[in-house]
Amino acid sequence: MKTKTKIGALSTRALSATLILQVLDQGKSLSALIPEVQHQVKAQDLPLLQEISFGVCRVLPRLERIIARLLDKPLKGKTRIIHCLLLIGLYQLLYTRVPPHAAVDEAVNAARELKAENFRALINAVLRRFLREQENILAETDKHWQTLHPEWLVNRLKKTYPNWRDIIEANNQKPPMWIRINPCYASAQDYRRLLATEKQIEACTAENPQALRLLQPTAVHNLPNFEQGWLSVQDLHAQWSAILLEAQNDELILDACAAPGGKTTHILELAPQAKVVALDIEAGRLKRVAENLQRMRQQAIMICADAATPDQWLPEVRRQLQNQQSAVLFDRILLDAPCSATGVIRRHPDIKWLRQEKDIAPLVQLQSRILDALWEKLKPKGVLLYATCSLLAEENSQQIKSFLQRHSNARLLPLPFKQTEDAVGIQFLPTTLGGDGFYYAKLTKLAS
Repeated sequence: MKTKTKIGALSTRALSATLILQVLDQGKSLSALIPEVQHQVKAQDLPLLQEISFGVCRVLPRLERIIARLLDKPLKGKTRIIHCLLLIGLYQLLYTRVPPHAAVDEAVNAARELKAENFRALINAVLRRFLREQENILAETDKHWQTLHPEWLVNRLKKTYPNWRDIIEANNQKPPMWIRINPCYASAQDYRRLLATEKQIEACTAENPQALRLLQPTAVHNLPNFEQGWLSVQDLHAQWSAILLEAQNDELILDACAAPGGKTTHILELAPQAKVVALDIEAGRLKRVAENLQRMRQQAIMICADAATPDQWLPEVRRQLQNQQSAVLFDRILLDAPCSATGVIRRHPDIKWLRQEKDIAPLVQLQSRILDALWEKLKPKGVLLYATCSLLAEENSQQIKSFLQRHSNARLLPLPFKQTEDAVGIQFLPTTLGGDGFYYAKLTKLAS
C-alpha cells in the first residue's frame, strides 16, 4: 500500500495522520514537524491541525485501548497510517464538537487521500461500531483511572512528589495561555483593560508583575499591538527566568540555549542597554529568536553553536563586540539547559511518547558538561541562573548539588520564594490554571 503523497495535497486530517505516525514510529517531535508543514494548510485550518495532533498525543493510551477492543488484530507496518486515522476519528468523536457522521466521513475520506482506498470500509466499520457500542466500550476501558503517562515517568513522579496525582492531572489538561506584557509600552493592568475594552477578552493577573492569563486562549493576531512588540506569549513560570537573572544595563549577558527567544527578549525588556548574546545549537530554532527580536524592536548577538564548547564560539562573540581583550567573560549567564521537558507535557504532550527513561542519564551528563564549561566564562562576582523545564531531581536539585561539590568558588544565592532552609533552588510544579513545571537555581562566583 502506498502511503506517501504530496503533503500539500492532503486535508487537515490526512496531514495530521502523517504527523502522528512520525511521532509514534519515528520519534519525531510535533514542535519540529508542524512548523515544517503549517504553510501547506490554510491559516484557519492550522488550529485544527494542532488540536488533533496534540490532542491524540495527550490521550493516546485511552484511544489505543479502545482500538484494541475494536480490532481483531493490530494494524502494523504500512497499515500504521490507518491506525493513525482511527486515532484521529476516535479523538474527534470523543473530544471535539464535530458531528459524529462528519468525524467518520472525514477519517474515511482521508484514507483515499493517503492512497489507502482499500481500508476505507474498515475505518468506516470500526468507527461506526464504536458509536453503536460506545457506552459499553468506555465502561470497560475507563473502569480504572488512567494516568495517560508512560509507566516509568509515573513511577519517578511517585517517588518524588506526594501530590503526584495532581501533577498527572495538570499534565493531562490543555495548557492555559499566558502572555508577558512589555513594560516599555504598558503595565499588565493597563493591557488587561485594553484587552477588555477593545477585544472583550478577559484576563487575570498573577504574582509575576508582567504576566496575564487569558481566560480563553486566542490567536496572537487578536491581541492588540502584538506585532508592535507590546507582548509575548510565554508561560507564567518561564517568565521568572529573566526576572531572577536581574540583568543590568551595560552588562554582557549570555542567554545559552536561547531559542525560541522569549528569554532573550525579556532580558532586553528589563535591561534595554545590556549586551546580550543569544546562543543556540540549532540554526532553525535560532531563526525564531531573530524573528522575535525583530518583532520586539530589539538587537542581540546571535551565535549558532554548542554551549558546551565556548572556546569555539567566543572568538566570534569577541569579533562582534569589537572586544580587543584576549578573553570574553560574562557578567551574567542564563542557562536554560537541555532537559527531559517533563514539566511542559501539557504544552507538548508528545513528550510522553518521545522521551524514554534511558534518555535521562545522558541529559544529566550533558547539563553537567555545559554548566562546567560556561562557569569558566563567568566573571568573578558574576551570576549564573540555571533553569530547566523538568520535574526530575536528577536534572535539577541533584545536578546543582553535584555542581557545588565540584566548584569551591560557587555559592547558591537565595530566591524570592518561600522555601525550606535546605532547599536547593526552586521547583515549580504544573497546575491546572497556573504555570508549567520549571526549576531554577541561582549561583554566584566568588571573587577569589
